Amino acid sequence: MTITAANDIKDLYSINSEAVKNTLYGNTETIEGNANMFDSLLNAAMNNINETNGYLSDQENEELKLAMGISENTHDLSIAIQKAETALQYTVAVRDKLLAAYNEIMQMQI
Repeated sequence: MTITAANDIKDLYSINSEAVKNTLYGNTETIEGNANMFDSLLNAAMNNINETNGYLSDQENEELKLAMGISENTHDLSIAIQKAETALQYTVAVRDKLLAAYNEIMQMQI
């Protein structure tokens, strides 16, 4: 099964992130507008990475609390694990799509 560049780009439009929507439908007529679009997309990506790191840190903290006997609530641990896994999967999926788009652009003939 092969995936074309058109399908990859079409998949990017189905992302429900407000930052991506603002970037896609923002002002693209000027160079400054393009710089602002890239800036907002980069900031959104950095915020996503920071949020994912926060969830991973919360997971580690819950694991340590349970291991040291500070907490006996396994429900909080399972919630922290699920949040961390979901955030990490989302971050990896976005990274993979961006890398695929980059590779597709690099293969274009000028």
